[in-house]
Amino acid sequence: MIPLRRLLPFALSLFFASPAAAATRNPCQDVEDAGASYTICVFDTRGDSIRLFLADAKGEVYGSFSALDAALAQKGEKLLFAMNAGMYDERRLPIGLYVEGGHMEKSANTHSGVGNFHMKPNGIFWVEGARAGVTETQRFLKERLHPAYATQSGPMLALGGRINPRIHESGTSMKIRNGVGVRDGHIVAFAISNQPVTFHAFATLFRERLKCPDALFLDGSISALYAPSLSRHDRFRPMGPIVGVVERAR
Repeated sequence: MIPLRRLLPFALSLFFASPAAAATRNPCQDVEDAGASYTICVFDTRGDSIRLFLADAKGEVYGSFSALDAALAQKGEKLLFAMNAGMYDERRLPIGLYVEGGHMEKSANTHSGVGNFHMKPNGIFWVEGARAGVTETQRFLKERLHPAYATQSGPMLALGGRINPRIHESGTSMKIRNGVGVRDGHIVAFAISNQPVTFHAFATLFRERLKCPDALFLDGSISALYAPSLSRHDRFRPMGPIVGVVERAR
């Protein structure tokens, strides 16, 4: 049997196929890298609708994949993938920049502090039409980007093809982690570890295996995934912002 790790380059070549192939391939796969198991889901903004979700029309935070899926179903849409999308406070509201449908719900947070969010540089994952990116926060503000969707989190795992210098190979903190990386301005790779891993191992996955020069840590410990193509629906605890891929109404 061929080791799963050796099959990864082939699997990723399928992930990075043209938009026309997107409808027929499975966007999510379980892979192994450096002895750790991950689930990777890759989408192309030229054909996949990636959005952010926080609350319903009444202002009530969805809090779960089930609630979001049910709300979309009422609109004749289907949730194909979802993942928690950034850090939030006790009210489950984002602690950093959050933009949904072109409306800024929360401005960028540039304060110093403790915790992963404030482990600079942090960054912003954003989507605007057929373009997407992961951009360091100060650069995002300097460029005055105004995307349709954006969520701020931290730290950056990789930027400009290099692992965040504050993420050290000697780090020993092991947690379940999830994050997002972008390549070529339209290929978006989401990853969640299926076992506790270090920050450095997770960052290396994005840079070396997924070939994403820029990647962002979304969260750890509470990381959750909705991937019906893999019969996976994590139900751990109420969450804040959610990133999802939606099948457009026909």
